[in-house]
Amino acid sequence: MPRVFLTNDDGADSPTLLPFLQALSDWAEVAVVVPAQERSWIGKAITRFAPVGVRMERRKGVPWAIVDGSPADCVNLAVHSLEWPRPDLVVAGINLGLNFGSAFVLSSGTVGAVFEASIAGVPAVAFSMAIPSDAYGLKGEARYAAVGGCAERAAVVASDIARTLWEVGFPQAVDVFSVNLPAEVTPHTPRRITRVTRTRYGPLFVREASGQFRHRFSYLEALDDDGDVAAVTHGFVAITPLRLDFSVALPTKLLERLER
Repeated sequence: MPRVFLTNDDGADSPTLLPFLQALSDWAEVAVVVPAQERSWIGKAITRFAPVGVRMERRKGVPWAIVDGSPADCVNLAVHSLEWPRPDLVVAGINLGLNFGSAFVLSSGTVGAVFEASIAGVPAVAFSMAIPSDAYGLKGEARYAAVGGCAERAAVVASDIARTLWEVGFPQAVDVFSVNLPAEVTPHTPRRITRVTRTRYGPLFVREASGQFRHRFSYLEALDDDGDVAAVTHGFVAITPLRLDFSVALPTKLLERLER
């Protein structure tokens, strides 16, 4: 059986974590390494100055590492420092909320975790899902109740996609995959290979008191009519291959002006 490390950015009490673990365990040997608390919107942040605490547990025969750090911390520790066998695949998610479009891809702790895996030379795939609007901002049992059966259905689909990617293998040009699932996804939901839609958002903070602001996301603007945003909006599963190559060729005129 392949070895899979499962991580997320929603923390150890995410409603999607146990269903996803159970679905992955049908075909893989899984170890869980997750932040102790939700660490969303931090991309591929690595803890630099503070010590990172790790609590090791074993739940129903599965090794767990609960980390006082970021999703990228979790992956780096699991691959390099926890003395676990090297994984064949890192899987992140299933994130509570979509991570489609360029602005979210750059901000997401879930996607940041798979970027960290790729840097470590391990194939990786991130999964994110739309959730009922009344589940946002909830904690504990209220969040579990609002997410409801969405978690189990999404886990079955995500596990099937992860297994396919492991069995077939990643194309040479692909570093990671990012998969976004509609809230009502089932095994029969059509799947599409997409690209990342160019997006932008506006203010992320609202004033609470003198000199204090709190994060409050308001909207995402799509700059393209196609890509992963359009696919999920039309009810498809968006499977997006990503390559960590940020280079762009410049026009000859600009190149000649810039180079010395």
